[in-house]
Amino acid sequence: MTEKRFSFWKIFWPTFTAIIIASAIYALIFFGIIGAIVASISNKETEDNSPKTILHMKLDGVIAENSSSKFNPSSLSIEKKIGLSDILFGLEKAKSDPNIKGLYIEFNGINCGISTAKEIRKAIGQFQKSGKFVVAYTSGEMISQKQLYVTSIVKESYGFPGTMVEFLGLGTEPMFFKNTLDLLGVEMQVIRGRSNDFKSAVEPFLYTKMSDSSRLQTSQLLQNIWKELRCDIAKDIKIDTATLSKIANQALVTSVEEAVKFHFFKATKYKDEILNMLTQKVNIESSDDLDLLAFEKYARKNFYNQQISNNLSKPNVAIILAEGGISVDGDELTSNNIAKYLREARLDDNIKTIVLRVNSPGGSALASDIIWREVVLANKKKKVIVSMGDVAASGGYYIATAASTIFAEPTTITGSIGVFGIIPYTGKFFQDKLGITFDNIKTNNHASLSLNHKLSSEELRIIQKQVDKIYTDFLTKVSEGRKMNISRVHQFARGRVWTGSDAKKIGLIDELGGLNEAIAYAAKKAKIEKIIPRYWPEKKIEPMEEIFSQLEDIKENNTSISEKNSTTKIPANIQKYYAELLKLETMQGIQMRMPFSLEIH
Repeated sequence: MTEKRFSFWKIFWPTFTAIIIASAIYALIFFGIIGAIVASISNKETEDNSPKTILHMKLDGVIAENSSSKFNPSSLSIEKKIGLSDILFGLEKAKSDPNIKGLYIEFNGINCGISTAKEIRKAIGQFQKSGKFVVAYTSGEMISQKQLYVTSIVKESYGFPGTMVEFLGLGTEPMFFKNTLDLLGVEMQVIRGRSNDFKSAVEPFLYTKMSDSSRLQTSQLLQNIWKELRCDIAKDIKIDTATLSKIANQALVTSVEEAVKFHFFKATKYKDEILNMLTQKVNIESSDDLDLLAFEKYARKNFYNQQISNNLSKPNVAIILAEGGISVDGDELTSNNIAKYLREARLDDNIKTIVLRVNSPGGSALASDIIWREVVLANKKKKVIVSMGDVAASGGYYIATAASTIFAEPTTITGSIGVFGIIPYTGKFFQDKLGITFDNIKTNNHASLSLNHKLSSEELRIIQKQVDKIYTDFLTKVSEGRKMNISRVHQFARGRVWTGSDAKKIGLIDELGGLNEAIAYAAKKAKIEKIIPRYWPEKKIEPMEEIFSQLEDIKENNTSISEKNSTTKIPANIQKYYAELLKLETMQGIQMRMPFSLEIH
């Protein structure tokens, strides 16, 4: 029998040609979708909401200080974060919007700090007081304490039957790397400011468990935050704080049904029952006719439009959002950006006061000092009011000290007035684990400082001197800004963190409250009757982000994007093409398919 052989080129060229054709089709469909959506968005006139619109708020992702949308080309999706300022503005706007009849909140995981949760909770409560209804619904595998905390202010709050509930108190479990570093032969050389025994960020590299100082401050921090949560919840669900402690100690609430017994929820319900309830509230016949408007899009659109309008109307209050680790340049809280915003606000004669929102654990001492200087200059010309979010510690507190007034929530992690440096010694690791050794030649005693050379006592002294100098400068700036004796500042410093409520008692902050309270206070001090705010960084809506946001809705919902909760409706034929595009992503290997799609009308 003759063996039948296949030529490589007979297989290669048809396969290669098929790949080129498929790629071309993919590109044509993709850019056809983009073009059609651009035309749809540009030609679409703004539609008014119907008189029976319900805002649909989904608290199921990351909540930051500032909204952001980042296009991920690998997944053709938008990675979104909604900003706290958008949420607060959206709820305030909706209170007076005649077409908004109520608010429907769905919880399925919420990713933010306790202080941010408190501000959202207060804003929901204010919306509820306006007379419009609020219905909250919590589902998912587990309802966290943070979700319970936020939803407890809602009078009509419901949970999915059988869902597990967590209400066990607060705890933390820090990780320590000392033993691992010992096994690797790496030694961490730590230099802290004088008496900075509470600066516990370095402890995972030095110890195998918490120091007494760290245990003391962490315990007090958790107890104070837990007390604040219990007081807020107790006030709204009409249960005393002692009972709430008993519930946590004895794990009496582990399911929605048990949570209903203790008034955390009004009842258990399935989602269709919630939708039927909403239809009755707006007096329509079927849940299919519900006009649910996505809160995120409502808030973002109105917030963006307000900023455009305000910028044309000579804004009088600057609101600068500073969030993340502090550095000179990068993606988070950078001195290049924040110093620029402060300078622009200071030089704008229409701006009468500045609110600096700080949510930062600190970072670069140099970058912090650059921002601090701009706060000093701005505060000389117009009052700077600082609003601290979830955390304003170390460099985050440093940049706040030059402000005329500092606001914080009772749960804000505050202070950490201290300095440290970490220099690893890796020479032993390279020699013992890898067999690598190093030698050096130098012209002077300290000319070859490196990670593979253990610091001498003299070199440690030199670095310690610099760290102490920075710490003394930190104490001095706090002393001058807070008008306190430097020895008293040192008493509350030493790297220690405090809750906002304790920080007020010892004079590190002035007032308890969130961003809205800080803005109102700043306007009052500047004698501003009508607040016209301008936010930095400037709010922008990129066309490509809007396009892919619409496409993401199709992918997530697997339904028509022309639902009533969409601000821009995509034609049905575009949805069909996008569905075909998604199919192409799933195709692998050799395909046995028709060479075309036949559609009969």
